[in-house]
Formats: sequence, C-alpha cells, structure tokens
Amino acid sequence: MSDTTNQSKALGYSRYLKIQELLSLQEFRSDPPEHDEHLFIVIHQVYELWFKQMLWEFDWLISSFQAGDRAMATSTLKRMLTILKTMVGQIGVLETMTPISFLSFRNFLESASGFQSIQFREIEFICGHKRPELIQRHAEDPEACGRLQKRLDSPSVWDAFCQFLSDKGYDIPRELLERDLSQPAPESTRMQDVLLQVYRDDSDRRQVCELMVDLDEGFHEWRYRHVKMVERTIGMKMGTGGSPGAAYLQRTLFTPFFPDLWAIRSRL
Repeated sequence: MSDTTNQSKALGYSRYLKIQELLSLQEFRSDPPEHDEHLFIVIHQVYELWFKQMLWEFDWLISSFQAGDRAMATSTLKRMLTILKTMVGQIGVLETMTPISFLSFRNFLESASGFQSIQFREIEFICGHKRPELIQRHAEDPEACGRLQKRLDSPSVWDAFCQFLSDKGYDIPRELLERDLSQPAPESTRMQDVLLQVYRDDSDRRQVCELMVDLDEGFHEWRYRHVKMVERTIGMKMGTGGSPGAAYLQRTLFTPFFPDLWAIRSRL
C-alpha cells in the first residue's frame, strides 16, 4: 500500500471529530433563510452537547460516591461547575438576538420546543427532581421513554451521596437508604442532623457538601438567566409547541435539588 493511500486513511482531526457531519446539522426551516435562525440552531445544539457531557459527569459522580472515592467526586463536581458557568454564559450570546429577529422564524419551529429536551429531563431526574408523569409526554418516542424510565428507577446523586455517607459510618435514616427510587427524596430532619455533624466534624466531606450546594446554585442561576432570556424575547406568551414558556420556568426557578443542604444553613 502506498504512502499516499496510508495518508488518505489516516485518522486526522476532521475524521476523529466528524467535523463534516457536525457542520451539516444546521438546517434552516425558514425560506429564505433568516439570519438569526442559524445562531438559534447552533446554540441549542451546543446546549444538547453540554447536557450530554453533564450526564456523563453525573454518572461518573455517582460511581465515585458508590466507590467511596471522595477525591474523584470532588474533582468531578468542580468540572461540572465549570461547565455550568459556560452554559450560563451562552445565554448571553442568545440574548443578542432581538425579539423581532426571533419572530422572523419562530413560526417555522412548529411544535419544536426546548421543553421537549429528553436530556434535560434526564438531568432533572438524576438530580432527584423525579416526576414519573413526565415520561408519558414522550409516549410517541419509546427510546426516550426507556431512557427516562431508567433514570427514574436509578439512584439519584442524592441517593448515592447518602449511601456514600452511610459507608463512612454516618447514621443515615433507613427510610432514605431503602426508599422507592422512582420518587423524589423527601426532606428529612434526621438527615439534616447528620449533615450538621458532617459540617462540624468532617472537613473533607463538608467540602463535597459545599460543592453540591454550588452545583444546585449553578442550576438556579442557569434557570434564572434562561427565564429572563425567554421573557425578554417573547414576554409571557405561550412557548413554541404549546409549552408554558416563561410561566413554567418561573415556577421552577428556586426549587432546590438538595433541599436538606439548604435547610441546615439556619442551624449551623
């Protein structure tokens, strides 16, 4: 085989990252193409890539807790916080699109809505915000239902964290360790007592707790920036595809994933 043939089959940057396929995925619905539709598509595709990476890190975080690896859990949480900052920053790019620019192609989106993002629902489930009824909204997509059902039935970050503390000798309430994983973990005064012990006596695991609070706060910030972006773009109108738009986003703004970590603040 000649050197020329070998070179043509070499992996290379473009083949490794599938650049040609990636750059072919931005397909306009507007005709003639509206300028800002390209930005809209790119931003949302990038968000889905970040959601995929966050799910990858969430699974690694849970594995780290299950393995009792505090150092790995800490480094994973720090990476996720950096990703979240990037996700928040991208909203500023989307806000350069004026309401008039968005309206120029909004009707072409038809029923498409960010409310339908399967990966963000997975993130909510893995963070413990589990709502079984949401799976039925994707009944027409068996693959999506399967993914969501798997997340629903699997330990959340909080479940893995509770087991992590239990394995270190902390007296975690049995009802938390043996509960129905498909339901949200309830706030627990007994769990808060354990967390107070961690904060007062265990600096290593206290750092993990604080990083989890940072993660929760990071999602609060992302939701806030998201809802303000939606408000400035379409006001309080119904979202695309009949989604509730800003009204729904406002209701979810300050719902914490890890409420016990917030509840102990007034008891420290």
